[in-house]
This record gives sequence, structure tokens and C-alpha cells, in this order.
Amino acid sequence: MKPYLILALLLVSCKIHSQFKINGSFEELDKNRMPRGWLFSFFDAQRKAYPVRLDSTTKYDGKYSLLLEKSGTEAEFGVIDYPITQVFEGKTIELKAYIKTENVSKGYAGLWLRIDDKNVKSIAFDNMQDRGVTGTTDWTQYSIKLDYNSEDVRTLHIGGLLVGDGKAWFDHFEILIDDKPISNAKVKKITVSKADLDTAFAKSSGIKEINLTNQLSTNLIIAGQFWGFLKYHHPAIAKGNYNWDAELFRLLPSVIKAQNNKELNTALETFLDKLPQPAVCKDCKLIAAAQYEIKPDYGSLFNGNLIDESLLKKLEFVRDNRNTASNYYVEMAPGIGNPQFKNEKPYSAMTYPDAGYRLLSLYRYWAMINYFFPYKNVIGQDWNNVLTSSLPEFVNAKNEMDYGKAALKLIASVNDTHANLWSGSKAINDFKGKYATPFQTTFIEKKLVITALYKDTLDVKSKLKVGDVITAINGKEVDLLIKDFLAFTPASNYDTQLRDLPYQYLLRGNDVKMNIKVSREGNQFSYDIPMRVYGRGGKDPDFEKAEPFKLINENTGYVFPGKYKNAMLFEIKKLFANTKGIIVDMRCYPSEFMPFTFGNYIKNMSTPFVKFTLGSVDYPGAFKFGPTITNGVTSSDNYKGKVVVIVNSTSQSQAEYTTMAFQSSPNVKVIGSTTAGADGNVSYIVLPGGLNTMISGIGVFYPDGKPTQRVGVKIDEVIYPTINGVKQGKDELLDKAMETLNKGW
Repeated sequence: MKPYLILALLLVSCKIHSQFKINGSFEELDKNRMPRGWLFSFFDAQRKAYPVRLDSTTKYDGKYSLLLEKSGTEAEFGVIDYPITQVFEGKTIELKAYIKTENVSKGYAGLWLRIDDKNVKSIAFDNMQDRGVTGTTDWTQYSIKLDYNSEDVRTLHIGGLLVGDGKAWFDHFEILIDDKPISNAKVKKITVSKADLDTAFAKSSGIKEINLTNQLSTNLIIAGQFWGFLKYHHPAIAKGNYNWDAELFRLLPSVIKAQNNKELNTALETFLDKLPQPAVCKDCKLIAAAQYEIKPDYGSLFNGNLIDESLLKKLEFVRDNRNTASNYYVEMAPGIGNPQFKNEKPYSAMTYPDAGYRLLSLYRYWAMINYFFPYKNVIGQDWNNVLTSSLPEFVNAKNEMDYGKAALKLIASVNDTHANLWSGSKAINDFKGKYATPFQTTFIEKKLVITALYKDTLDVKSKLKVGDVITAINGKEVDLLIKDFLAFTPASNYDTQLRDLPYQYLLRGNDVKMNIKVSREGNQFSYDIPMRVYGRGGKDPDFEKAEPFKLINENTGYVFPGKYKNAMLFEIKKLFANTKGIIVDMRCYPSEFMPFTFGNYIKNMSTPFVKFTLGSVDYPGAFKFGPTITNGVTSSDNYKGKVVVIVNSTSQSQAEYTTMAFQSSPNVKVIGSTTAGADGNVSYIVLPGGLNTMISGIGVFYPDGKPTQRVGVKIDEVIYPTINGVKQGKDELLDKAMETLNKGW
């Protein structure tokens, strides 16, 4: 659980001083007799469920403390928050405060500290989730310490929180910068770019409604491609001299008014002429002449059909004399190479953005994918067509839910398991449902099968069994529900969509009961299943009971990367010394990076196992291969036996990368089914309304150039579980791994 705040970011230039103080003991009160500068909870529901009271009786020092007490059911946690917009010189920050608790259960009390950048993006965070205070305790001082990079910091948030039941008192908050009181710290002067100074459209684009016609659709499609092209190519924009969001809203009125292609060209050319002409680029042609796996696609801008000769020449000049230095809006992560999208304002307060901001959302995402998504060539369709098909959905969105669905469908269209609407939309959370069924399901043999029943507090185990097949939900056939939700289920392949559909949609809802139709041994029955609050309980029993490593028998070792730690490798080598084979169960996400630790143990030679395609700021939209990466080392304690790696759709990203590292050894075979097909370091994207998503940021390939995106890792023998095996409690993939080791190769 991570608190999420929506607060306006104040960009200020401050002179250096050394007497900054916080109202840490609540002595300064406002006209409502509440501590000045403190905010209480994020939403009305939290304020009702966890009211905050100034307490003059129970206190650590001074006159008052603040009391958080659970008194309602509308929310699961409550907070107190003290935002600080000054930025200080320093490398570390520490928050200290005293906490007293009474009957805290089903959660914890703790401090929290968050550091935001100027786009209200959290760059450091701790809320004591792993060390919170429970039960009844007397006043005790607690602390949180984080790295503090003053180059990126714009806002601090300090405070306390209570999760679950009980009471928590907070008092005597202190902040230390580099282990010294904040009152002794120097306040850093913040340099504000020209882009940040332009706040003309901070609250509204001024464009309320758009009535699409064929001509207007053409206008808006070309305008989006034009705006995105200039954003990542024009040197003046790259320097941060323009708030490019605001410039879109200055461009759109003339685009909307254009009655034909000639008027559209006039509008675009007039806008372009207001920008300074780029200086001649001596290196641009040399850069473009290099070998690239993917070349840029500029949409309709250079095909000569819609853009007239005068505008075309000016656009070509920008393309051929583009920015080759740093870019205000994007940079490639040092040492890795995935794009980092910077200075993108989230406009979090706009839960339902106006028509102009909805177009901004579409254009921003489309341009990011067009110029910096390494897998644009395997999306499965022309990315320019996605702009065309998505336009009416964004323009015609009538409310927050419609807007969220339009964004989610757009995100799903890139077919990347890393890409989802991970947070920021309450409407989409409502669309999915706040309740979930108290059991685990998997699609097996194209049927929705119950594979585990969670800890029984709802009398479910007496009605349902592992192996039961769910054929309908709330009166609708499962096959039809799949079709309804598939377009809103981002994933690289169908196996992974089926993995996520029950968790995200099919078995969630907003009612406390869900009617399911169940098939068991040829018999059908209906059951109104009581639901649990989504996110509570429901731990994967296979993960819970798994050991990080063990001996299955005297000849066979077993490793579960989900719990494995590299510090265990020495003990593993001793335990597995006399075994003939190892099973690595990669149906999980590795808890530690294994390619050059465990990978070197099972691979006795150094050979390549992966290579990457990387994009660049100086040639947006182009991707080329980097050098291959090797692992493996010759050592006296290399493992001499065979290794079988088990994979399925839960094997994602680092699990896939690790499997590639292992299978580069001739002693390793991979069995199982299609993996998630999403590898590579992720890049974060924020859209208007505070919608947060990601993409796979680098292209991951085998040394022979075979891809992993969408298709997953190479598999030596494909095997899926069966319904009959589930009913019998068998792990058929593990059994197959044992059989493979016994046969040898």
C-alpha cells in the first residue's frame, strides 16, 4: 500500500537562508484550531474513516499531538501530511517523530516520507510498511532516511499514517538534512525553464467540445503527428524553451477551424514559422546513414499526399537538422538505454480532462511509442492506424470512465505486458470492481478452472472444489466475457491475456456476491459466491509453500527464483554437489538478479546469451543493435549435471531474461508454455489525469536475432497442465521436468 497524493507543485526560486522550521509539534494553529501547514487524508472517504483530532491530553511534548483513529469502513488507511516546497542542499534526508499506539491491528501505524520531482512523480518513498508499529505501545521515536538528490527534488511530504484498526498518536516531527537539523540547511535556488514558466493553460485547454467530421478527423490526425514530430526533433523545443503542451492548445483552434487540407497546411505552417529555424546539423546525415534495425516512421508528414510543398520543405529541414543534444522531454537512461520521459506534467486534478487535454493524452502517448518504443515493428498493426482509430474514442469520451477506457484501450494496443493502466484512474478501478472472488483460477484447456481455494473465511470450500470449471459469470458465458474485455487487457500474447483476465475483470465486481455457473464431473450448478475486498488476502498458495531451494531426491535439486537469494548459492553448491540434475522453477518473478551468479554456476563457458536494440535522442524512431552480452565462467565448482527450467505465462521480464541466460548453456533445457513476452527495462509514462503506465524500454533479442517480445523465450518442449491433473493435485510441469532429467540428453 502506497499513499498517492495529488498536490499542486509550486516552482519557486528561493534565496539561501538557514532558519527553515516546520510545525512539527503542532504548536501553530490556524483559525480552525488545527495545526498550520498540515493536511489530513487524501479523500473524503479517508477523512470519514480516519478522522484526525488535535489531542491536548495525550502528547509527547508541547501542548498537542495529532490522533488518527479508525472509526469507519469507507477506507483502509488514513494519513496526516505536511508538504514542503523548499529544496535544500544535501545528499540525505531523515524524518524523525514519536508514535504512540492503541490496539492497532489488521495493519500498522508508521511515518511516511515522499520526495517528488517537479512533475509530482515520486522519486523516493518509504512508509514503514515492512516495520510498522502494531498493538499498544508507548511513545517511541521512529525514523526514515532516504537519498536526497536536490537536482531533481521539488516537493517533500512528511507525515504519519494508520492502516487498519486502532489509534495512533504522532508528535515532535523533525527533519535532518545530511544528519543536521533542517534549520541549518541551505535552501537551493531552483532554475525554472521557459517551459515551466508558461502556465497559460494549466487549468483548461479552452477546448470544451469537438464534433468530428471526416475533414476534422484528418486535421487532428495530421496535427498530432506534426506536434509529436516537432517535440522530439526541433532544437528549440529540446532546450526547454517551450511548454509543448501549451503550444498544442495554441495550435488546435486553427486546426479545428480548417475547412480543407489547404487551410490545414496554412495553420501548421504558420505555427511552425513562429519557431526559430534550426542551425545546420553537420552530423545528422551521418547518423541517419548508420545501420538500424528499425528506421523512423513519420506518419503522413513526408508522404506528399496531405502536406503541401512549402510546409514539406520546412519539415524536411527540421528532420535533417534536428536536435542531437539533450532533450528537455526525453533522455536515455545512463548505462541502460531505455527512454526516460521527463517534464511531462500529469495534470492529476483533471480526472476528466477537457477535449483539448484528451487530445494531448492521445498525442503524447502516440508520439512516445512512435519514436521510443523498441518493439513498434511487432505491435501487430500500423501505429499510424492506431492514432486514427483511437481519435474518436478520446474526443467523444463523455466522462471519466470513458476517458479511462479510451486510455486503457490505447495502452493495450501496443501489445506489451509491461504496458497497463497501473494507477491514477478511480473510474477504471470502479470499472474493474472493488471485490474479488476468494479463489485462484487459471485458463486450462481453454476453460476457466479453479486451481486453489484461499483461506476459508467465507464457507466457500464446502461449495467449490479445485478442478471445478466456471462456465458463466452473472449469467454471461465466460467465452463471451473474454471477448468483451480482451481489448482492455494489455499483454504481449493471448496466453498472458488469459493469465490476467480473471484477476483484472472476470472475477471482480462491485457487488458483495457474484453468481457463477460451475461444471463438475458433467454436472452443472449455480453458486452465489461471497466476495472479498480486492487486494486483501488471496496469496498464491504455491508461492507461499515454495522453498528457495531443496533436494527433491538424492539425484535432483530444486530452485525457486521467487525466493532465491544470491547469498544462498554457496549452500546450494554444497547441497547439490552429488546430484545429477537441477530443476529451476521459473514460474515466478526472481527475487534477485541471477544471470551472472547462478547462471555462472550452471554454465562452464563464457558465451553470448542476449543482445539489445536501443533508441536514441539524436535520431528519434531509429533502433539499432548493441553488442552481445555474455555469461558463464570456467570454474572448478561449475555444476556438472543437467538443468531443466520450467516456464509459463507468469514468467515475465526478469524471469524471461534469466531464462535466456541459463538456456545459453548446452546443459539446460526449457519446458513449459508461452512466457509473458515482455522483456527489458521499463520506461514510465504519465498521461493527463495522472494516469500512470509503462512500456518495455529496450529491445531484447537472442544473439541470433530471434525476438522475445510477444513470443516469449525459446522452449524446447511445450507442455500445459490439464484439468484432470489439477483435480488430482499434480504439478504436471514439474513431473515433466523430472522425466526430462531422468531421460537425459
